[in-house]
Amino acid sequence: MAQPGRRPTGARRSASPKQRRGPEDVIAMLARAVREVEAAVERRRVTPAVRTKFQVIALLVREENARVRGELASSQTHRAEQLKRLDGIATILAKTAVRDPALLALLAEGASVSDAARSLKREMLRSAGIEPPPEEAAPTAPAAAPAGAERRVVPRSVVSRQLTATFLAPDFSSAQPSTVRPRRLAGWELLNPLLSSFERADSGAPACMRLPPPAFLRVPGNRELMPHQAQLIAAAAAGHRTFLLADEPGLGKTAEALLAAEAANAYPLLVIVPSVVKINWAREAELWTPNRSTTVVHGNGDTVDGFANIVVVNYEVLDRHVGWFGEFGFRGMVVDEAHFIKNKSSQRSQHVLELSERIRSRTTRPLLMALTGTPLINDIEDFRAIWQFLGWIDESEPRPELLDALEETGLTPADPGFYAAARQRVIDLGIVRRRKVDVAADIPARRIADLPVELDDKAARSIRAAERDLARRLVARYETALANRRTGAVGGAGVDGIDAGIDNDLVRKVAAWEQKDAGTKESGENVFSMMRRIGQAKAGLAADYAAQLARSAGKVVFFAKHVDVMDVAEAAFAKQGMRFSSIRGDQTPTSRQKNIDAFVNDPDVAVAVCSLTAAGVGINLQVASNIVLAELSWTAAEQTQAIDRSHRIGQTEPVTAWRIIAARTIEGKIAELIDSKAGLAARALDGSDEEVGASADVQHEALVALLTDALSGRSQDRAVS
Repeated sequence: MAQPGRRPTGARRSASPKQRRGPEDVIAMLARAVREVEAAVERRRVTPAVRTKFQVIALLVREENARVRGELASSQTHRAEQLKRLDGIATILAKTAVRDPALLALLAEGASVSDAARSLKREMLRSAGIEPPPEEAAPTAPAAAPAGAERRVVPRSVVSRQLTATFLAPDFSSAQPSTVRPRRLAGWELLNPLLSSFERADSGAPACMRLPPPAFLRVPGNRELMPHQAQLIAAAAAGHRTFLLADEPGLGKTAEALLAAEAANAYPLLVIVPSVVKINWAREAELWTPNRSTTVVHGNGDTVDGFANIVVVNYEVLDRHVGWFGEFGFRGMVVDEAHFIKNKSSQRSQHVLELSERIRSRTTRPLLMALTGTPLINDIEDFRAIWQFLGWIDESEPRPELLDALEETGLTPADPGFYAAARQRVIDLGIVRRRKVDVAADIPARRIADLPVELDDKAARSIRAAERDLARRLVARYETALANRRTGAVGGAGVDGIDAGIDNDLVRKVAAWEQKDAGTKESGENVFSMMRRIGQAKAGLAADYAAQLARSAGKVVFFAKHVDVMDVAEAAFAKQGMRFSSIRGDQTPTSRQKNIDAFVNDPDVAVAVCSLTAAGVGINLQVASNIVLAELSWTAAEQTQAIDRSHRIGQTEPVTAWRIIAARTIEGKIAELIDSKAGLAARALDGSDEEVGASADVQHEALVALLTDALSGRSQDRAVS
């Protein structure tokens, strides 16, 4: 019997015998395609075509999964095998999306599908011998549409504004040409030394530009600003126009940015934000700047008010609107969660940088603000895109303002004092970093408490068996590689206390090989899939603990990475008669805000069940002082962002984040690795003595630790025997 959405084999158009393939070929095709996407992301070549292919694979995996589950004609064993293969592809998709946050949004069921994606989907189905249903045909594009611009739109109200607004001409009235002619630094490569200057910072070195004293500011609604907020606004009022506002999460950056725009009269103002906080930004704008009209861009922008003072748009639809944004006449631009643009090869980063360049070309000294509590996630290179957005550097060198400032030091990178002086010159351009402990002592303390739990016997045995299998596979690869070496060198000097008989460089290579092969049919279990299984196994235990906390201590925020863990938790809360709000990535902004409001305002809603990626930024949940982290994040920054949804201005109770850790599993080691990488920004920005360098990939380090432990155990066994 033909499956829904597919024609019978005989109805396929001109299908040769070789072409008459079916579901098995679809899965094989998806497996090949997902490997191509994974390779492109690893090479940091995430082009629009790669993003399109990624989304099409996700769509087809979802459809195939539903089809296989409903295919009653085949045997249960056959269905299980097909589902296992699809799950492997889905695992690779999820793992790949972690490397580039722009891809995460494409996994949501409600993600908009471009014409290019529809066309590619039809091509991929036909390549597997399946004719797509007619209703999925892509709409015919206008003949005059330029290549690559099929998603670009211009809302009608924007056209009306452009026709009536006479102030859109470029404004160069306050141009200040460079006053210092570079001499000493001619011919020097400066970008790497500038980045290195933050790595070399001395303990206690300042990380914040000199700010003026806070001035009295009348705020609508009798609201009060904290002194550190008023200082930044005073700087904008005094004429400063570029800010990397890197205050720790929870210190009120949204209000600061909106009031800085008011002080600078930086209207129209463009605000680019993650989708999960788009509605919240509009609300905040109404609270702090009620005399300025705000419009939110949804989808194609059909409801956009072209005459608004503040335009709020999310990264996910930016590609459709970047054209008219560049011609709109913005005099200010705010990029929230600016670490989202750290990957300069991603489409979102390219659009943000393009808009920044166009705004600076039309308006002299516009207000440009990058907001992020976690500016450094991977390594010091994360600064590059943010500095370029702010106009401090371009692709290869400092721009004139920074170059002049460096020239004034009288130093070159060959001079010992250059790095401290250069770091200060960059900070003076507008880096603002304040810590809660320094400026908001009235915010109660926070702590992270690990809560070990014992998994169900069957699940525990299965997971530990998978860990042993993975360790054996790693050891086998290591020994094979060692045996194949023609030099016969076995081992070398120990590193960091590792047994001297272990070749540590080879250990790291084996771990990298394992990562590359993870998810293939031959590779078996991998760290990523094991962590997901651990999350599923402890979901009920984590939910039970959250319910106990809610009954004894009040509202609780429950964070998980995977939808199935959220599903288990919500089912447990419902079974216990406990009301909850669900905050997920596939919700519409209106639905998400409704759930947030219910948790914040309804005393009977005891738990907020949140997606770690969708609800980990930009929302305020100060009504709860207890957080349950049911699954570990892969980065310390993501974990911190989640905790700071509650640990922020307005919190009156000490905040405790309870990390639920599966005892006697690899999860304990991964928790240690995450904690060891938590201080990436400490020395670069906060003047800490902690070391700064590229934060190692936690999955890679977990494999290194697993293999090292296994090899050390074998060495001890040999010594005993």
